[in-house]
Amino acid sequence: MQAVKMYTTAVCPYCQQAKQLLKRRGVEQVEEIRIDQIPGEREKMMALTGRRTVPQIFIGQTHVGGCDDLIALDARGALVDLLQGKAA
Repeated sequence: MQAVKMYTTAVCPYCQQAKQLLKRRGVEQVEEIRIDQIPGEREKMMALTGRRTVPQIFIGQTHVGGCDDLIALDARGALVDLLQGKAA
């Protein structure tokens, strides 16, 4: 299973929804980077992704995007393959 990293905040319903979907697909651990608690992490996230909103999700080295992007990836059947290290 690929490592999952997610930039989040405390009160983000989309972050919670994304974590629930990942859990349903077998992800046991998500590395959360709290941009509301760690100074400078929002700027790092923006430099990596070009986006300001959370969540921003990485599976392995692949930037998936936000919650809607994760849901779309799952809907087309590519999320499990990406989690398993196969091309999406």
